[in-house]
Amino acid sequence: MKKASITTLGMTPEEERHRRVVKYSVAMSIRMICIVLMLFAQGWWLLVCAIGAIVLPYIAVTIANTPVRSRAVVQGPGGVMVVPSTAENAGGPDDRTYDDDRQNRETP
Repeated sequence: MKKASITTLGMTPEEERHRRVVKYSVAMSIRMICIVLMLFAQGWWLLVCAIGAIVLPYIAVTIANTPVRSRAVVQGPGGVMVVPSTAENAGGPDDRTYDDDRQNRETP
């Protein structure tokens, strides 16, 4: 198993938040440009700018909230190892059953 290193870890919450804010800000800036262009555009260009101004908020929120998929796979610690029971630890305190405890309590 490969050991996890600092380079295989994902982004910190602050880095992820900054990336989402930048994506959202760029999309909203393009929307503002579409709104301003609607004042000067005519014909089909007016329709294109209007569609951009209406649809871009949905697209911006969707893009900003999409999780970042990292290419590196973070390796977690190893799994639980099952240790087989041997004769050395047989009959220890962990091997008692409910009936054994009940008999010990009932006998004076």
